[in-house]
Amino acid sequence: MFAETKKVGSRAASPSAGMPDLDIAEVARRSGVPFSTLRYYEENGLIAPIGRRGLRRLFDAGVLERLARIGLGRAAGFSLDESGGMFGADGRPEIDRALLSAKADELDRTIRSLVVMRDGPSHAAACRAPSHRECPSFRRILRAAASGDFNGRKPVALRPPHLGAD
Repeated sequence: MFAETKKVGSRAASPSAGMPDLDIAEVARRSGVPFSTLRYYEENGLIAPIGRRGLRRLFDAGVLERLARIGLGRAAGFSLDESGGMFGADGRPEIDRALLSAKADELDRTIRSLVVMRDGPSHAAACRAPSHRECPSFRRILRAAASGDFNGRKPVALRPPHLGAD
């Protein structure tokens, strides 16, 4: 499923060598990541146990930082494939700066679109024009939407709510 994901490396390469091993319950408790998600990540090569204690998987303590990085990537909109691809075969971070730059650009476009989505209702709620059909800002937004400029490609600037026709 995660073709680009690299398997986690050996314990010897781990920056947390010498720290106590954590069983899956402790990893779940400390990271806040549910057991089912940890198993899913393991099945797809995002994390790897170093052994077992009875029936429980054991993880190197470095898995907590790895899970934090995966979570941060997910929060920023990276797929699991993209997040997993930011680790080398030894489990250490290998940050793809071009991918980070592209994601930042994508987030900027999303933010611009969300600002327009927020400002439209805010303006409409505070606008003192007799109706939305008489509001110059609403008419400008409507024209932008009709021309395809509304979907985050070109930001639509709203003027502060006004008392009447401009």
